[in-house]
Amino acid sequence: MSRLIAVFTAALASLAFAGLAVAQEPLRVDVTRGNLDPLPIALPDFVGSSDEAAARGADITRVVTNDLASSGLFAPVDQAAYIEDIENIDLRPRFSDWRVIDASALLVGSVTIQEDGRLVVAFRLWDTRLEEQLLGLQYRTAPENWRRVAHRVADEVYERLTGEEGYFNTRIVYVSEGRGSDGEPLRQLAWMDQDGANPSFLTDRSYMALLPNYSPNSQEITYVSFLDGQATTYLYDLETGRQEALFSSAMRQAGLNPDGQSLSARFSPDGERLAVSIQGRSGHDVHLFDLRTRNLTQLTQHPADDVEPSFAPDGERIVFSSSRGGGSQLYTMNVNGTDVQRITFGDGIYTTPVWSPRGDLIAFTKQSGGTFSLGVVRADGSGIERILFEGYFVDTPAWSPNGRVLLFTRGEPRSDGTRYEIWSIDLAGFNLRRLATGGMASDPAWSPLIE
Repeated sequence: MSRLIAVFTAALASLAFAGLAVAQEPLRVDVTRGNLDPLPIALPDFVGSSDEAAARGADITRVVTNDLASSGLFAPVDQAAYIEDIENIDLRPRFSDWRVIDASALLVGSVTIQEDGRLVVAFRLWDTRLEEQLLGLQYRTAPENWRRVAHRVADEVYERLTGEEGYFNTRIVYVSEGRGSDGEPLRQLAWMDQDGANPSFLTDRSYMALLPNYSPNSQEITYVSFLDGQATTYLYDLETGRQEALFSSAMRQAGLNPDGQSLSARFSPDGERLAVSIQGRSGHDVHLFDLRTRNLTQLTQHPADDVEPSFAPDGERIVFSSSRGGGSQLYTMNVNGTDVQRITFGDGIYTTPVWSPRGDLIAFTKQSGGTFSLGVVRADGSGIERILFEGYFVDTPAWSPNGRVLLFTRGEPRSDGTRYEIWSIDLAGFNLRRLATGGMASDPAWSPLIE
């Protein structure tokens, strides 16, 4: 996977000015409030030092605009309403021209193409009420990385105005679903930028691939394959394309059937271990797999199935689903398998737990009375669970890197069967959006921020 080659340079100096501030409080978007009015922000096209640079500047502005709008926290002001024509970002804007069209924030930028073809992208973020610069940065990058720079700009704006890290410069891996000539289901891995750009396939249609999960460094994924007729976990190196079947030799050494199922492997926060559910003599149990030593350690030993493990962001505890209490519920335990605690007690079948990157919440799906739900519960089980979405079918939640947005699989009935798509929703239960995958899709996994 090509990495962003953008070079972070010194912050652009704030432009000095004298004048009466027309507001007292700096701009801030409260991401915890839920269904708030989005912040109006003006985003004129980044100016260019040439026609080619201006065209690329317009492209960058379009990506930044779409990123911010997709969060539900920002309302880009229609460019047709702009009064001032930005020609030089080093000159102070005419703030009254932006306030009159109700733009609380103004993002201006420039693109320069150097002799070696590299791009220099600079931008300034202004508070039009206080008439103050909030942010000024510059990037230098190879020309093919312009879209990554645009996402970086959107992340910087998001962080400056919300106080929390952005999530736009990321990728999403998922399962592309289709049907063969005989109507048989086809499932192959695909990936794309979080905004749907640059889609491509990672596996072909000769075998099924399911349940991908990202490593902390974004360079590897695990997924479940039926290439050999069994549910087998594979490690996929996104840089080289190399794939490796895991666990069979370690299972043999541990006295387990090497042809047994291994499901839903997830990386530890340091990327050195995997938590995985492996089929044994009496059912599925949670194991730890050390990627360096290739040793397998069993954590649970219960007659009921213990499946779907997910690490806490500090790596100290693991959440999993288990039918040990009757119906499937959620449990947490220490990373060595001790101190097992049940954290859900509601009616229904609780599955697919995923620990938030923030550490405070665990996402889950639940089936109760013929309805599927996507919800969150506090990691210690206290308080009341919050349901964010209910539908015909809901599965496989995945957190954004900042823990403020969830992706999930949503299925809706059609005359020719259930149609599966990937949707997103924010932590407050608002801003429900369908991802542009170009067809049926499921099992999303969200990468960390790309550096």
